[in-house]
Amino acid sequence: MTETMTIALLGQPNSGKSTFYNALTGSHQHVGNWPGKTVERSIGTFRHGGRAYTVVDLPGTYSLAANSEEEIVTRDYIASGEADLVCILTDASQLERSLFMLADFAGMRVPAVLMLNMMDVAKGQGKTIDAQAIGKSLGIPVLPFVAADKKGYADFYALLERAEKERRMLNAEALTSLYEKEFGEIYKTVTALLPEGGISVYEPSWLFAKLAEKDAAAERMVEDAAGREKFSAIRKELGRVENGASRTGNCKFQWIDGILSRHVGGGKSGAQLGKFDRLAVSRRGGKWLAAGIILLSLMVSMVFALPLMGLGGMLPLLADPISAWLLNIGTAPMLVSLLCDGLWTAFSFTVMMCGFVFGTTFVFGFLEEIGYMARISYVFDGTMRKLGLHGKAVMPFLVSFGCNIGGATGARVLDTWGQRMAAISMSWVVPCGSTWGVVGLVASVFFGPGAAVVVFLLFAVSVLHLRLTARVFGKRLLSESDRTGLIMELPPYHKPRWGSLLRTSLGKMWSAFERAIRIVSVAFIIMWVLSYTADGNLSDSLLYRIGNFIEPMTMWFGLRWQTFIAWLASMMGKEGSLGVLAAVFNNSSVLHAVAHAETANSVSVGESLAAALTKPEALAFLFAFYFNMPCLMTLSATAHETRSLKWTLRVAGYYILVSLLLAAIAYHVGCLIF
Repeated sequence: MTETMTIALLGQPNSGKSTFYNALTGSHQHVGNWPGKTVERSIGTFRHGGRAYTVVDLPGTYSLAANSEEEIVTRDYIASGEADLVCILTDASQLERSLFMLADFAGMRVPAVLMLNMMDVAKGQGKTIDAQAIGKSLGIPVLPFVAADKKGYADFYALLERAEKERRMLNAEALTSLYEKEFGEIYKTVTALLPEGGISVYEPSWLFAKLAEKDAAAERMVEDAAGREKFSAIRKELGRVENGASRTGNCKFQWIDGILSRHVGGGKSGAQLGKFDRLAVSRRGGKWLAAGIILLSLMVSMVFALPLMGLGGMLPLLADPISAWLLNIGTAPMLVSLLCDGLWTAFSFTVMMCGFVFGTTFVFGFLEEIGYMARISYVFDGTMRKLGLHGKAVMPFLVSFGCNIGGATGARVLDTWGQRMAAISMSWVVPCGSTWGVVGLVASVFFGPGAAVVVFLLFAVSVLHLRLTARVFGKRLLSESDRTGLIMELPPYHKPRWGSLLRTSLGKMWSAFERAIRIVSVAFIIMWVLSYTADGNLSDSLLYRIGNFIEPMTMWFGLRWQTFIAWLASMMGKEGSLGVLAAVFNNSSVLHAVAHAETANSVSVGESLAAALTKPEALAFLFAFYFNMPCLMTLSATAHETRSLKWTLRVAGYYILVSLLLAAIAYHVGCLIF
């Protein structure tokens, strides 16, 4: 018995694999990239009964083909032998669909167990599943399971001990017989030409299926093992096969149907279209219903965000007492300013922003949990396809209306790295809730009744911007397979698992805080260095001197140095821009104003802006601010979710450049109009 047992988790998206992984490993997780790949690699650890376990969360894929990096990574890892056991997770409420992963695994000589997750949902559908009989048919242990209920994990731990001792492998004889029946002499001829016993962990039947499906990686593997002469004979024989992928797929579904017909009874498969569902997935009413529910969800998410946002807003009030105490004990004034104006403000700001993350994650996670998010994906599939994505990509866009940070993490529902990166890059176009406060104030101060026209213009340009972004990044990030429409079975509605949902939301919030506090602190320290003066007079600061020096250049974009600094501050957080505008036009502390941006007097800020800026300059600022990259926390979340700092910085640079170009156009057009 090895000192540490390694477990690989294999399953389709939405099989509950991530819930299971998080429940097992908790905070003992490490996330990186697979060597030479952009695909995320998640490894965690846990201990039970004095034994250490390593858990590898393999990318969620629908099969073990080699059509994407995720599928290649998953297949190669299973074949490597690094895992002592493969846990295959399936959705017990949708076994017809989720057992396809098991069928694609059949023929790989690797110890495995089958976990029938979401048994509570299956029972709610009236299904009866004979797990013991399924285990006898498959030759491996089968465990009925609810990943979100940690009370039932004792059975899983007992299964681990049993599986390690027995090391049982999936019995693929029934599926092999179906291949033989379907392909006849071609199957016999090809398998006879393959190396006896297969290649590595792959049985001849598995290799035949992949060759019939024209799997390029399998073809290279067979050519290397069998030699060119035999491979040429194999290719010639397979040239007689038409529609190989659909025919092997039919065999796999026949195998699945045979298992289900013998060992699963009662209930009805899939989601039943009641009155609500008929409206939810209808072409006309579906989008309107989704829009109403999304709007309501955004409002509710703000309610859940309020406690943390309130805490973040109250923390700056402690800065003055802490500052006074530090000065009383003899701390140098410069150090006090750094701690209270710089680092404490960064901490307060990050806490406040985490409120948005928790609120949007919790509410939209609820929609995902009960099964409604799948309906939203379905009705918006046609819209998303115009951008080169599919329906599930709507999730980052919707969440971004509340908070772009949540939008970045919401891209996890997508299947491939290219889809996730493309969806996040496009979702940055969506203005978060904080953007509208600044836009509304500036637009109403300068344009009065015409503010509605300005807001409409911003919205119209953002649609064009989205189209442009899809073209710019879609060509590089999205393959032809990524651009296919959404193929999915609507999950049944079921009650949310509140404990699991709360733990997941808090975990994502804490993860966002840990990543963001570092980058936000560095940004605030830089701002402190630039704006610090001993007497608190901004005109004596380095920021004031630099601002006046660069103003001849920034004015080409229609930005005075004050609005240029506010535009830069919007990269830290959209709320901060209002505070910065109040500070730089009133010659006061910039960081103090950022910390108290929520309580800034909009009337006095408006009066300061009206006295200092012209209408073309205000228009330029609105465009620069509105189309700028969202914030540093979104930048951090994007880098974490995509595991690619290079692509994250590319997208950020693109948004910065576009925002300045649009500001320049708005300014020069505005000079002609006003």
